[in-house]
Amino acid sequence: MKTIHNAVKTEPRPKKKPKKLIRIAFSKKTTIILMLLVQFTIILLTFNTLSWMSNYVRVVFSGLAIFLAFVIINTNENPAYKLAWIVPLIAFPVFTSVLYLILNNQYSSRTLKTKYAKKCEETKKFLRTDRMLMDDIAAKDRDLEKMVRYVDHFGGYPAYRNSTAVYLPFGEVKFAVMLEELRKARKFIFMEYFIIDDGKMWQEVVDILLEKVAQGVEVRLIYDGMGSQFTLPFRYKQKMAEKGIKALVFNPFRPFITSVQNNRDHRKILVVDGNVGITGGVNIADEYINQKNRFGHWKDNAILIKGEAVWNFTMMFIQMWDVISGERTRCEMYRPDEAHYPQTDGIIIPYADSPLDNENVGELVYMDIVNNANDYIYITTPYLIPDNEMITALGYAAKSGVDVRIITPRIPDKWYVHCITKSFYKDLMDLGVRIYEYQPGFIHAKTFVSDDDRAVVGTINLDYRSLYLHFECAAYIHNSKCIADIRDDMLDMFENSCEEITYDDIESRSVFTKLTSAVLKPFAPLL
Repeated sequence: MKTIHNAVKTEPRPKKKPKKLIRIAFSKKTTIILMLLVQFTIILLTFNTLSWMSNYVRVVFSGLAIFLAFVIINTNENPAYKLAWIVPLIAFPVFTSVLYLILNNQYSSRTLKTKYAKKCEETKKFLRTDRMLMDDIAAKDRDLEKMVRYVDHFGGYPAYRNSTAVYLPFGEVKFAVMLEELRKARKFIFMEYFIIDDGKMWQEVVDILLEKVAQGVEVRLIYDGMGSQFTLPFRYKQKMAEKGIKALVFNPFRPFITSVQNNRDHRKILVVDGNVGITGGVNIADEYINQKNRFGHWKDNAILIKGEAVWNFTMMFIQMWDVISGERTRCEMYRPDEAHYPQTDGIIIPYADSPLDNENVGELVYMDIVNNANDYIYITTPYLIPDNEMITALGYAAKSGVDVRIITPRIPDKWYVHCITKSFYKDLMDLGVRIYEYQPGFIHAKTFVSDDDRAVVGTINLDYRSLYLHFECAAYIHNSKCIADIRDDMLDMFENSCEEITYDDIESRSVFTKLTSAVLKPFAPLL
């Protein structure tokens, strides 16, 4: 007789997962934040204790604060940046004096500045101006000639013909084009990004990079130590090296109070074989292609450059690579055959901006567009924290009858920065500037377009970090066919996905928001 036993299925006992708070408490991010807080607290307590213990100590540090205030006033820094230091010097003279001395007298900052300046000087010979092009520009457009000459002489990057530009209006479009161009690589691939997140977007890129390495293509990668601090695994560059991808970290983040941590590599550069270059706001992370929903719909853009102008992007990358690695790359090995240059599509200037040379190339190129506009200027920026000079220029353009419009996000990625952004709405609107918010979510694009004949697409935000503290890059485009596409993208947003801000909107802000904006606004250059 057979005995049939009914099998009883038992559910596997669930593994105990650490509670969310415990994971947060012992996370890498929490550890770094705590280490920084401990350092700030030690400085604050030590010197405040001394000041209470001794009137003499308090008098000395008050005198030091006054002296430093005069030093700051007489520096070449932006006035708003000076104010951001002077206010806390008055309120907390002991703590702020010590902090200022620590942040402004560091060997690491001076070393980086020296190395970068030396490398730019060494590579000048590879970035020569085409004299025939300059003569042609001077004969046709004096205003353009002045701007081209400025970027060439003080930014270090010449203008080009024999190049084309294609506007990529969304992160998803940029990603598709990026994959297509990577698959065509035959000689080398250079990639430089502020953020690389180990998700779907990056894994698709890595799969192609590994295929190319196997085919003998040279692949170099630079990513920022702060931007990718919490998005990539530990010792990631070594793991890439093991797979044949040469990788470097710009300014690896260390949880110590140091001014060099302010200078981040915020650039986004892809160069393929020297013939193709892409820049814009799109980092390598899933939210940029709307595979991950963080702040509603993520609107970004990029620009695809082909031809002679790509050489500027190639040299930007080589300069940064050599500064980080200490190597001396043979630049001419990466110059493409001129036979690959396309028919001229306007004037294109890929350019970079360094925080180490006291030359605000990014802001001055923007200002040139504003000052020379006749009909309209359309701007997108995720962070609208303009300095006095930019506010004055935008206001003068608007008062002169130029249609000046700026698009910012409705859903911010940083609430405190958005509070400061909103604090500038009324000031600009009073001058005649029209402000719009991108309703579907977060707009990360950094774009200027004016009069159907000039535009900039790149990585440069309208805030102090981009304009004064970060390494940035962009492409200036003049009389290219793609300018109409940039303008049309703007017009489509104004019509279908943006809402214009009114004075009623400003008055309806909560008391908390208004108070937070007022408190944070003086410190905007330090945030």
